[in-house]
Amino acid sequence: MAQSFSTTLSKPTSSSSPACTLLFIFTLCILTLYTLHHHHNPHPPLPPPSTTNPPSVSTFISSASNYTISTYLRHLTLHPHIAGTPPSSAAAAYVTSHLQSFNIPTHVTNFSVLLSYPVSSSLTAHFSNSSTVSLTLTEPGFGSDSEVVRPYHAYSPSGTAYGKAVYVSHGREEDYRALAAAGVNVNGCIAVVKRGGGMSRNAVVVKAAERGVTAVVMFTDGNGNGVERGTVLDGVGDPLTPGWGASGGGDVERLRVEDSEVSGRFPVVPSLPVSAETAAVILGSLGGPRVAHIWKNGEVDQVRKFDRVGPGPTFLNFTYEGENKVGVIQNVFGVIKGSEEPDRFVVLGNHRDAWTYGAVDPNSGTAALIDIARRYSLMMRLGWNPRRTIYLCSWDAEEFGMIGSTEWVEQNLVNLGSKAVTYINVDCAVQGPGFFAAATPQLDDILVEVTKKVTDPDNSGSTLFDKWRTNNEGSPLIERLSDVFSDFSPFLHHAGVPSVDLYYGKAFPVYHTAFDSYDWIVKHGDPLFHRHVAVAGVWGLLALHLADDPILPFNYLSYAAQLQNHTQSLYKLIKGDVSLHPITSAIKEFADVAKQVEDEIKKIKDEEAEGRVSDLKRRVLNDRLMFAERGFLDSDGIRGRQWFKHLVYGPASEGKLGFFPGVADAIYESKRQSVIQHEIWRVGRAIQRAASALKGELT
Repeated sequence: MAQSFSTTLSKPTSSSSPACTLLFIFTLCILTLYTLHHHHNPHPPLPPPSTTNPPSVSTFISSASNYTISTYLRHLTLHPHIAGTPPSSAAAAYVTSHLQSFNIPTHVTNFSVLLSYPVSSSLTAHFSNSSTVSLTLTEPGFGSDSEVVRPYHAYSPSGTAYGKAVYVSHGREEDYRALAAAGVNVNGCIAVVKRGGGMSRNAVVVKAAERGVTAVVMFTDGNGNGVERGTVLDGVGDPLTPGWGASGGGDVERLRVEDSEVSGRFPVVPSLPVSAETAAVILGSLGGPRVAHIWKNGEVDQVRKFDRVGPGPTFLNFTYEGENKVGVIQNVFGVIKGSEEPDRFVVLGNHRDAWTYGAVDPNSGTAALIDIARRYSLMMRLGWNPRRTIYLCSWDAEEFGMIGSTEWVEQNLVNLGSKAVTYINVDCAVQGPGFFAAATPQLDDILVEVTKKVTDPDNSGSTLFDKWRTNNEGSPLIERLSDVFSDFSPFLHHAGVPSVDLYYGKAFPVYHTAFDSYDWIVKHGDPLFHRHVAVAGVWGLLALHLADDPILPFNYLSYAAQLQNHTQSLYKLIKGDVSLHPITSAIKEFADVAKQVEDEIKKIKDEEAEGRVSDLKRRVLNDRLMFAERGFLDSDGIRGRQWFKHLVYGPASEGKLGFFPGVADAIYESKRQSVIQHEIWRVGRAIQRAASALKGELT
């Protein structure tokens, strides 16, 4: 937010020199230009900066501007910019040019990866009265001549199918069991699926194929006539280079599409997204058992335009043709080199590519990132340089499966593993009201402290922390990062880098549709761009603390407490002779070390106040704080998903636990006590490794 200011000017007199008169006129012109530039969309006033804030923090806070963020977003969203296309390259050039204009050293890293685009699609309904309707697959006003890509699922196989329509709710295992119990046979049918229920698009299609479904039609309830595009790729990263970076040159190993390691990441039956309105046309024509008789737990469908599940009597004729081809994607980096610890990296990231115009997803975050760069540039002109190096990253091809960030992490895995302090991600900066954050637990305290320095965008008389605390019954609710839904995944789940994800608003109705536009932001999401300013404030201030604080602001007592809470939740699921002792004893060891480290930090800070601490002593402590997260990695990874190495936070196949993914899989899938016990031992050993790294001594 632009900070208001006033200047007292002496009235020129007849005795004033011409130079003074010219100076007065020049100053008056500057004030006039400033007023004209900033009188639209005035920012809510900030609370007076704390006297304890260092000058860099005060400058960062006072130089906020909703006007500049709005301008960046308007330019970024003039055209759709799906990865691998010329408009996407233009968006990369826009980000690059702005970072360079701020005198921030900037470079672009290209990767050649397998991308997926639609060629043709159709869906026809044949009703019981012998009528036939060609169903609408695009949003109104965005026909075949539109620059917006037609709705599709990236990496869906091409194919045709003809069969009875059947509604399977979210397409979970429990949904198919409920249907079977009601006598519904889905084999040979075309499934109509409502997005949600903790199921990824890939999981929905894979589960449907296992049940004999020949094609899948997905809709998102609440999107009206919008159609949610997306990927059905399993996992993250380029399919042709699993585990290593797909560098832009030709000197890189690439697997063939036919190789099982590649083809296994694609579904075997085709799928298409449709609007909720199109889905209602199909669902309203179905016969068979009633919805309420099958899902008796209150999970009645929210479309409310039908009450039966099929199969039939309506038949669907489904066709989809897609094209998978290698294309070039571009990651853009601005690097502000650290003055004292240039080999320690604080990484800020946002993806730039979008399925359509991308005003919310992701360019609300892109605009905020550019504005952070602008504010850092101003601070640099005033003499500031970070203690540690700051990377400002604009990722490409996230929508296809976090490809840009994953390829970069894989290519730089050793350096990131030994030098990365934290990764701070913002995908959709603003989706609507309410601040949300997810983080690894050692970052909880600093995240809370930063929100106390940022004005609540919806109430200028309070801080973001005040509103956040009120919304969550007294204490801010910080979520964890087990799910795989944005670019923090390769950093945390593969490289073990402490991570944060920030956003405003839980969900928005134009997600991945042609209506995700600048106009939607202005009319609905954030008309005055104050929420954008708030997210940029938290994002940039968090990075400043991590880059400038002499001792990294990590609190592993928070991590120990969170691990204890996870274990208490796990107790409720354990049956038989399985013992949690390997985890509980490891947590006790971890908590003891965390307490010792807190005491050590206090002692060093006391020595700092007296000017007695050495840089080497601080460096050794910071390294232990930084490397502890790596201890939770296991070289064998999660069983069946070896790329994901983190045994505390990572994706579980059932997704019901939110932590200890290997244990969750063993409980819900294997159910064998020996397998569950083994996974518990693996988690215990991971916690011991983290404790050992934090302690910094050999046994």
